[in-house]
Amino acid sequence: MENEDNFISESKEHVLNKVWSNYPNVMNYENKSIKSPSIQRYIAEIFAAGEFYFYVLSIGDSSLSHHHENILKMHGLEEYPRHLKDIIDLIHPDDIPFVIEAERMAIEKMMEIGFEHQLNLKSSYCFRMKTGKGNYELFYHQALHTLKDENDRLLQAINIHTNIQHITQENSYTVLISGIGERNDFHQMNYQANKTITSGIHKKLTKRELEILTFLAKGFTGKEISNILNISEHTTRTHRKNLLQKLNARNTSDLVRQAFENAIV
Repeated sequence: MENEDNFISESKEHVLNKVWSNYPNVMNYENKSIKSPSIQRYIAEIFAAGEFYFYVLSIGDSSLSHHHENILKMHGLEEYPRHLKDIIDLIHPDDIPFVIEAERMAIEKMMEIGFEHQLNLKSSYCFRMKTGKGNYELFYHQALHTLKDENDRLLQAINIHTNIQHITQENSYTVLISGIGERNDFHQMNYQANKTITSGIHKKLTKRELEILTFLAKGFTGKEISNILNISEHTTRTHRKNLLQKLNARNTSDLVRQAFENAIV
């Protein structure tokens, strides 16, 4: 990395520093050389129900690397952003307070779960970002932790941004912490109420139906879902039919829309 100072320079300050600096026991700000993550290992965990990109974030200096090329055309950029501040500057100003609080809520929930599990936890929420067309559209943000130090402090993450404007323009202002890999955590936190959601669509669904819905949101076909879950295609179709009835949805696209609007994925 070009910046070898062991601190974040004033010119590189961004609003999330104010949140992260309150958690020195879980965020590692040491600016040191760290190994690159295996992108393909994590790509299966993302919900890319539309055009998306990703980048690797180094916590020490908030520098960005390993950008997916889509970031240029989706935001109308001429060069890859080098620092997290460049990404934050693309977020709608009215959504910045939510983003700040969403980060705080995500960290607090992960601490409650146990930060030793952070590599198997994903945080996600939505906000509006400026596009190459010059307007603001709704994006779905997912953060996967990829590297920690010997004290369980976070060193690195992969951030994925998916444009979901074609699915919904309604932001639920909800933060979701979900388990990946060996964990099956599911925690929703509402920004406006500032408390964990006590009712919602996910309460109506069985564990298997939630699995089917998340795979549908990832863009998997019925046959692919059947193979992954080792169930018959008939069973998969039955679960999808039940989802349509329970959520009063017209089709799969409507199911995916409701999944995003209710922060199920």
